[in-house]
Amino acid sequence: MLNKSQVQSCLDVMKEMYPEAQCELNHDNPFELVIAVLLSAQCTDNLVNKVTASLFKKYKTPEDFLAVSLEELQQDIKSIGLYRNKSKNIRKLCQMLIDEYDGEVPNSKTELMKLAGVGRKTANVVASVAFREPAIAVDTHVERVAKRLGICRWKDSVLEVEQTLMKKVPKDEWADTHHRMIFFGRYHCKARNPQCPECPLLDLCREGQKRMKKAETTANK
Repeated sequence: MLNKSQVQSCLDVMKEMYPEAQCELNHDNPFELVIAVLLSAQCTDNLVNKVTASLFKKYKTPEDFLAVSLEELQQDIKSIGLYRNKSKNIRKLCQMLIDEYDGEVPNSKTELMKLAGVGRKTANVVASVAFREPAIAVDTHVERVAKRLGICRWKDSVLEVEQTLMKKVPKDEWADTHHRMIFFGRYHCKARNPQCPECPLLDLCREGQKRMKKAETTANK
């Protein structure tokens, strides 16, 4: 596994590659962000942004989401995967915000995780992006990059990946690291066809070196 110095070298390269990396879910406030992140589960940010472009014009407050029927809300997000379950969670979340938080999104990870449909990853994203609370949200991109590079172990759970990153990354860099690792995984170290040959981190990447050796062996047969 990479030590802190090696991890920092990786992060420095990612910073050079994606200096402007930030949350790609369109939102204007914490409430819109929590809805967008909830919708993004097993779905691309691009599709979520297409749906929320009209959704956030129609629904601006928790009360707005509760003023329509469940069926109407389902129709409004039908193009997004798991829309039935997400519609139910959105309504439950909105009711909780009204009943327990005066209609406002709480700013701590602990309170956020009490909301319907909000797991640890979503809470970390909202706390980090909306409230600048230090957090590292581990989505599929962050997990893949961390394991391929050897920052953590292949067998590590999502929580263990998060805990390892929190140990090896300076706290004041957690939020930026989250976004840069997402960009690196989304646009460079892709799930399929990662750009290993031209990767500036190839010398440090155990998975990249393994893939290159396999490709070389195949080519020599």
